[in-house]
Amino acid sequence: MRKIKRIIFPVFIALAMQVSSAFGQSADSLIYKANEAYNQGLYDSAIATYTQALDRNLESYQLYYNIGNACFKNNDIPSAILYYEKAKKLAPTDEDVNFNLSIANSMIVDKIEKVPEMFYQKWWNYFYNMFDADTWTIISIVSWIILLLFIGTFILAKTRRTKKMSFYFGLLFLFTSVATFGLASQKYYYTKEHKEAIVFTPTVTAKSSPTRSAVDLFVIHEGTKVRIVDEVQGWVKIKLHDGSIGWLPGNAVKRI
Repeated sequence: MRKIKRIIFPVFIALAMQVSSAFGQSADSLIYKANEAYNQGLYDSAIATYTQALDRNLESYQLYYNIGNACFKNNDIPSAILYYEKAKKLAPTDEDVNFNLSIANSMIVDKIEKVPEMFYQKWWNYFYNMFDADTWTIISIVSWIILLLFIGTFILAKTRRTKKMSFYFGLLFLFTSVATFGLASQKYYYTKEHKEAIVFTPTVTAKSSPTRSAVDLFVIHEGTKVRIVDEVQGWVKIKLHDGSIGWLPGNAVKRI
């Protein structure tokens, strides 16, 4: 098995504060116990204990990353990919998450090539993935504050040159604040939606319609990432990176 980066992220005290003392065992002690189990090679125990933390409504990319590592060490590649993808959703630029996800993806059967993107899509995705939702929000707020300062300067300025300069800079920060607010909103809703999933059935055939008697279209295997575009009575309509579309039983996938 290929090596993955074995960093175990601690859970910060701030996360533990989200849990009421009525829950008994504190969140940080759960994570400490899970980390100890992982370091001792008790991966089943580590996964179970990390999952207890998830059950207490704790969520962080470090926690998902830790579970992904434990699943990988336990030879459960589909689950490892699922949790690495969950971590990437919250921290898209984290090097450790992306590295381990690439290693896990190299071990699955399906090697689906992504449809080439247009240049403007590449630019958008580049800026979109630069920061998480919180960072984009902070940039938007700072831009609004600077915009207000330039508005005030424009109103109070006595010279034409100062008014002109504050006007153009104001336009610049108006555009920046609106654009970053849009990025922050889109990032936030992306982290809350569950339109992507990982296949968990060893081998499954995509159908042309949501019935078992429908025409077979293509076969995919566990660990493959799909996008869910529709859902009908226990079936999900999925789309692959190469543009292929078909229907799978809903229980064949787990949502990211």
